[in-house]
Amino acid sequence: MSDKNAILAALERLMMPDGKTSLARSGALSEIVLHQGKAYFSISVPANAVAASETLRKAAEEAARAVPGIVSALVTLTAEKAPSPQAAQAAKPAAQGGPAGAKVAVAGVKHIIAVASGKGGVGKSTTAANLALALSSKGLKVGVLDADIYGPSMPKLFAIHGKPTLAGGRVLNPMEGYGLKVMSIGFLVDEEAAMIWRGPMVISAIQQMLREVAWGELDVLVVDMPPGTGDAQLTMAQNVPLAGAVIVSTPQDLALIDARRGVAMFRKVEVPILGVVENMSTFICPSCGTRHDIFGHGGAKTEAERIGVPFLGEVPLAMAIRERSDAGLPIVVTEPDGPHAAAYRAIADKVWTILESGTQKAAPRIVFD
Repeated sequence: MSDKNAILAALERLMMPDGKTSLARSGALSEIVLHQGKAYFSISVPANAVAASETLRKAAEEAARAVPGIVSALVTLTAEKAPSPQAAQAAKPAAQGGPAGAKVAVAGVKHIIAVASGKGGVGKSTTAANLALALSSKGLKVGVLDADIYGPSMPKLFAIHGKPTLAGGRVLNPMEGYGLKVMSIGFLVDEEAAMIWRGPMVISAIQQMLREVAWGELDVLVVDMPPGTGDAQLTMAQNVPLAGAVIVSTPQDLALIDARRGVAMFRKVEVPILGVVENMSTFICPSCGTRHDIFGHGGAKTEAERIGVPFLGEVPLAMAIRERSDAGLPIVVTEPDGPHAAAYRAIADKVWTILESGTQKAAPRIVFD
């Protein structure tokens, strides 16, 4: 019997909250993913049955762990809830361009901003980390949420090791690095684990890291988004009151095509675009001082002007940024007086000015019943 079948057999003995249907036959199970003896799956339940299903979730984890060859199990609950007619009606003025609601999705967090890109490989995570540190250097209280489930980078960028501790119940204390509060799926799974998760599990993990972490009082929570415009990005954009999004792109046309898609996605769900960053903008040879525009230059600025969003600045392609990022020594804090740190601080200044002035288009009201 395969491990998956053995787990299904173990789950056959567990009943859904209705007390009549076995979990294994309920249709509520996601695909069971196995990696190095660890089992991952989710259980889909009605939104009004989440609390009642917590016992089932724990029992499913215990049943999976009891299967020979399984060393650990991570089971999550997923649920979707449509707003009540009254709540939907209350949201209409904001959706039509009225003022955003005063309710904040994450208690104590003043602004939540997404750092996104239309494609991978453009330096989005490095930009997010250094932007967060540059904001912190202004005396702000800053946190970082690594929402890139398939490729978490923040543990390495901040050289943070270990696992989060429990603050109480299911709430985790965030990790800390260079004065920032940081949460990433990378703290919860092995570094080399392949995250072969379907959309519902990814969405559930992001929501839990956002809402079941003791962030405390923050001026800004920087969210390092997954690359692209898939389910995870749409879920975050539609379910979190984002103050705005920063789009990262390299200068060449191929990257800008994908950056346009990212801008279009955020606009479609009425999330303000704080601006565009041109990363790997140019390369200055450290030996001869000659400038080389390896990926072109100025493309992101031209695109920002064309689509009518702020251009936040450019960051060069520099060995120092790459080397320090790989070593977990972000350049904003380890070379604070250098030109690269200055570039990130200038971007942070523009972002904070926009956030505090409220000149970005108001985000839509997020409805909670």
